Amino acid sequence: MKKAVVFIADGTEEIEVITPVDYLRRAAVQVHFVAIGQSRTVTAAHGVSINADMTLESYLSAGEELPDAVVVPGGMPGTTNIADCRAAVDFIRQMNDAGKLVCAICAAPKVVLPKTGALKGKAWTCYPGMREEAAEFIATYRDEAFIHDGNLITGRGPGAAEEFSMEIVRTLTGDAIYSKIKEGSVQR
Repeated sequence: MKKAVVFIADGTEEIEVITPVDYLRRAAVQVHFVAIGQSRTVTAAHGVSINADMTLESYLSAGEELPDAVVVPGGMPGTTNIADCRAAVDFIRQMNDAGKLVCAICAAPKVVLPKTGALKGKAWTCYPGMREEAAEFIATYRDEAFIHDGNLITGRGPGAAEEFSMEIVRTLTGDAIYSKIKEGSVQR
């Protein structure tokens, strides 16, 4: 069974965190929904309270092997909260160094990923208003809904959450499960 960790923090964009959790669970991927901070309950960017499965501290103390994928949602200040968490950044760096799937959407590719080495030499996208702030990686930026380059999947923003999440599903579980979920959830 494939495994994924999906981070969430106070201020995370709701659609960018719930969409990958939902589609990955539909695809029978074992998802650990992990909160950055001391509480499993997070207040997302638009005031929605969301309960994660566990905190990052709990997840790391369990001593699990690296999963197949990590997903980092955007939203402010959620992305900054994740970027400011040394344990989260170290975990993403370990995932990238091991060649595991690193997925980030909206502000996360610009705010979190430069700290992890995951953008180095890869094509990527992010929320359009933030691309200029990532000057050292601007040569490989592309303005598309999502980009999949090697072990990196990045998404543009909330409107791309479905396509971004489904590319993660396709990568982890294959075309047959991807097609079944796409049809069953009446996607465009």
